[in-house]
Amino acid sequence: MAKRALITGITGQDGSYLAELLLAKGYEVVGMLRRSSTVNFERIAHIQDSVTLVAGDLLDEVSMINVLRTHRPSEVYNLAAQSFVQTSWSQPVLTGETTALGVTRVLDAIRIVDPEIRFYQASSSEMFGKVQESPQTETTHFYPRSPYGVAKVYGHWITVNYRESYGLHASSGICFNHESPRRGLEFVTRKVSHGVARIKAGLDQTLALGDLEPRRDWGYAPDYVRAMWLMLQQDEPGDYVVASGETHSVRDLCEAAFAHVGLDWSDHVVVDERFLRPAEVDLLVGDASKAKATLGWVPEVDFAGLVGMMVDADLAALEHR
Repeated sequence: MAKRALITGITGQDGSYLAELLLAKGYEVVGMLRRSSTVNFERIAHIQDSVTLVAGDLLDEVSMINVLRTHRPSEVYNLAAQSFVQTSWSQPVLTGETTALGVTRVLDAIRIVDPEIRFYQASSSEMFGKVQESPQTETTHFYPRSPYGVAKVYGHWITVNYRESYGLHASSGICFNHESPRRGLEFVTRKVSHGVARIKAGLDQTLALGDLEPRRDWGYAPDYVRAMWLMLQQDEPGDYVVASGETHSVRDLCEAAFAHVGLDWSDHVVVDERFLRPAEVDLLVGDASKAKATLGWVPEVDFAGLVGMMVDADLAALEHR
């Protein structure tokens, strides 16, 4: 009998790639959506006929219980969240409700309906924030620097608590930044790749960004969803850093993206203080040794490959307009 998985946040970048991966492995995939007037199916349009979409909301535990009772998944991947750091400053309470308490509602629904369900929580490198050591591992202390990071720390620890208190197979992937052509335009990598494509096409002259100094550990989203799946195939649950182990600044990102189309980034990038955050995270770089040793996971796409792929995808999208 085919395994069945429930993905919250299926219409997001990670949800769409994870759904593809699970379908390729013969799963039945159920995707949970909030009822809203603006659901965007763009990322899953090509697989929409192959997945079952159901209404549910991380703000409403009863809806979670109903989804689990109706569809009886053996695996639940909780990828839904208010996931944009900048927005978490203007909507801190909503971010807490979805990104923190939402995790509790899913875990509690699993405990009530079927404690045998295996659970994946999307934790985040933003939990490290003002980093206490580099590179960051599973045991590095958290020091979040945004309402989003704080909410993710709650979601992470409540997952640990349900695992230890109720014996749930509940794992967290502490994922560092992972990008793709499906990344939203509000994220800096996609903002850069899209800006480069527009400048190359002659549609714009400049690209306005915030601080160019922060350094991030950027990887390719399909590599990272593979790690998520691997965690739920293990005999024992656990927490894993998922990262490339390399760090690049926003400036490096600009340089690579513009160079990919034969342009000099310094001719086009302007710093706009509207995009500066109240508190910035300066350096994130992860040590994925545990994931490599236990899960056999290694990323397949490097930074240069990722940046080139994103710029090419945005150029192709402009040509097809």
